[in-house]
Amino acid sequence: MKTLLNFRFLAVMSFLLLIPVLTLAQTQAQADKKAAEMKRLETGLANAKAKVALNERKLTVADSLITAGNQLVAESKTEAKAIAADRKKLDKDIMAKEKPLSKLANSKDKAEATKARADLKALDAQYKLETKALDTRLKDATKKSTTGNANLTKGKAGKKTAQDALKLSQTTLDTAQEKYNTASGTGEEPAGKGKKKK
Repeated sequence: MKTLLNFRFLAVMSFLLLIPVLTLAQTQAQADKKAAEMKRLETGLANAKAKVALNERKLTVADSLITAGNQLVAESKTEAKAIAADRKKLDKDIMAKEKPLSKLANSKDKAEATKARADLKALDAQYKLETKALDTRLKDATKKSTTGNANLTKGKAGKKTAQDALKLSQTTLDTAQEKYNTASGTGEEPAGKGKKKK
């Protein structure tokens, strides 16, 4: 009987000694689980911040495309006006030089008429050369305008997409920040949200 009593005593004692070990193991497991959860929340928060930064960069790129497009279109309009003014001046100058040469080309003096016809041909060649240069400038201005309009279209589409993505990623960031603050017990307000004062 005494052996049985000693056996019970040893069984109870070993059970009592085992309780703190089990409690310590359970507490350690909970701490590890909490640390893993905090690490997961930190990672989610960092990813959300990175996504917001990426979308802000995309928005900046879209804005710069719009600015560049507007600048190119404005430059091409200015250049087109200058080309039109130069063409008008060229036409006026050529007409002014051509009129007396045409009269001389119909002159009775053959030498004078031949020289006037040669001068008319030279004037016509000069007019074609200068017109070709103006056409090249106009082609470049048109190309600039086309590039500017393409940049504007691309920039506006990119801006719309980036704004929508930024709103979504900002909401995700606010949610992640709120979850992290709740889990860590800091109680800080997420960025972009404030409490209303009474």
